Amino acid sequence: MNNNDMMEKEEIFSKVLRAGRRTYFFDVRSTKADDYYLTITESKKFTNDDGSFHYKKHKIYIYKEDFNEFKEILSEMTDYIIDEKGDEVISERHQKDFKKDYDTVELNGDDITKTSTESFTDIEFDDI
Repeated sequence: MNNNDMMEKEEIFSKVLRAGRRTYFFDVRSTKADDYYLTITESKKFTNDDGSFHYKKHKIYIYKEDFNEFKEILSEMTDYIIDEKGDEVISERHQKDFKKDYDTVELNGDDITKTSTESFTDIEFDDI
């Protein structure tokens, strides 16, 4: 099989989800027996001290015999999270381009002065 045939086999069906610094790739691929399976790849961008960047990738493979159980458990887990915590994002550092200005009230004797602070700097932490 030549390179073009390999590329065609690997690009059966794909979807991309961009989520801030992370990108998720959902790819349908073909086995040697010409059956299909799913790969989900998380790609996360990191910036080096010199300004250049690199990506770290994590990939999982899901085969047809596991689809039903995988979907059931994924649905159960996501439903649990939404039921317990709602669908609002609690951790602001995971929101893309997060900037927030705060209004504060300062008491100067009898006077009340309303001021705004600068936006927070987004601090990135490595995955634990």
